[in-house]
Amino acid sequence: MPVGRLTTHVLDVRLGQPARDLAFELFRIADGVRTSLCRGRTNDDGRAAAPLLEGAGLKAGLYELVFAAGDYQDRLSESGFYDDIPIRFRVTDTAAHYHVPLQLSPFGYSTYRGS
Repeated sequence: MPVGRLTTHVLDVRLGQPARDLAFELFRIADGVRTSLCRGRTNDDGRAAAPLLEGAGLKAGLYELVFAAGDYQDRLSESGFYDDIPIRFRVTDTAAHYHVPLQLSPFGYSTYRGS
């Protein structure tokens, strides 16, 4: 039986490379309450070193992954527009792989459900 998991990575499209050492935090939202589940930083490949949630830890429901883009861009001496970038998404199949990538530039960003 497949084991569900949640992963992420960030690409700095201005530099054309992974966004290294970018802080993120994952929240679960239930009954209007936002609960922090984990936090971390991207590695040299712009990825979380391990799944943010996996197996029994991945439950159906609403989640929010917040990326600290402002702090990252400040460290690069960039003048960016965004501070924290929240991405809110729903998990429906706990056996699936949910991959939430972020493509980041100083004045824009995009995301999608990856694989």
